Amino acid sequence: MEGPYKYIRDGNGKVSRVIRIGTRNSQLARIQTDSVAEKLKGLYPDVHIEIVGMTTTGDKILDTALSKIGEKSLFTKELETALERNEVDLVVHSLKDLPTTLPPGFTIGAVLKRENPHDAVVLHPQNMGKSLDTLPDKSVIGTSSLRRAAQLKKRFPHLEFKDIRGNLNTRLKKLDEKGDFSAIILAAAGLRRMGWESRVSQILGPEDCMYAVGQGAIAIEVRAKDKDILEMVSVLHDPNTVLRCIAERAFLRRLEGGCSVPVAVHTEVKDSQLYLTGAVYSLDGSDSLKETMQTSIASDNKVEERVDEWVQRVGVTANNMPGPAQDASEKLGLDLANLLLSKGAKEILTLARELNDAR
Repeated sequence: MEGPYKYIRDGNGKVSRVIRIGTRNSQLARIQTDSVAEKLKGLYPDVHIEIVGMTTTGDKILDTALSKIGEKSLFTKELETALERNEVDLVVHSLKDLPTTLPPGFTIGAVLKRENPHDAVVLHPQNMGKSLDTLPDKSVIGTSSLRRAAQLKKRFPHLEFKDIRGNLNTRLKKLDEKGDFSAIILAAAGLRRMGWESRVSQILGPEDCMYAVGQGAIAIEVRAKDKDILEMVSVLHDPNTVLRCIAERAFLRRLEGGCSVPVAVHTEVKDSQLYLTGAVYSLDGSDSLKETMQTSIASDNKVEERVDEWVQRVGVTANNMPGPAQDASEKLGLDLANLLLSKGAKEILTLARELNDAR
């Protein structure tokens, strides 16, 4: 085997390979990492799994500084540094936190079956029974996402939107213990993983709010040269999720989008067709472009030549899936982005980025 691997010997003299999984120390990150560890233990009972929690100087940086670079991107960099130094063998992320272009030497070795990718409304306890439609005029809704705010401002003009920061626990505490917010918007997947479905008052469908690229999917990042680790985690790939997320990530990468601009998507696989809807918005939602395209992802299931076995597509290596379906998904994302760019998407996003940077 390649690489500086770690082994342990038990009391009976049996030697086991150690796989070290890096994670952020937030409750949600630990839950997601534990679920991956359980899957790997079930598949590889002879492997010993260690979970390495990462703390970062980011915890100590003021919110204002963090808002410019993003707390999540800070953690992502810390985790990648640990991966680069061989302190961990793989890292578990929410896919939506990973950039569409990864640093050299890294790849996404698995994209797990997606949870509900939609956003959810969590109401202040005094507003129970209401929805975004029925909340009183000037009710304040908390969200840290430009994408959510842009769409919801247009859809619910009677509401006001304000930033709310912190992890899930912190945001729920701010909602419940202060009177600043009538409701907050969070990813449904995170709430479900935390066991907080009872707090969900409303799931926002695509007609109200399309989701972020990769939202609801867990990704495993590995060193691209560690072929045996890649083989090990690749069995966790969910084919439909992989194809949907390749299309979404290709769309975002072509638009040169990120967290600092409002870009939203919706994908669906039906009858061997992959449907991608993508949209860009001005910060207040008044200006937008939205289009849908589709492509065939049918596979003849022939055993393919494995010449492109380690090809990355928008950072994803899926060597156990048909290449043509992945190529078609990537092309779909590029084609849809090019269509929006031809209609003026770049101007909308450039202005949105400038206005956001000036805030």
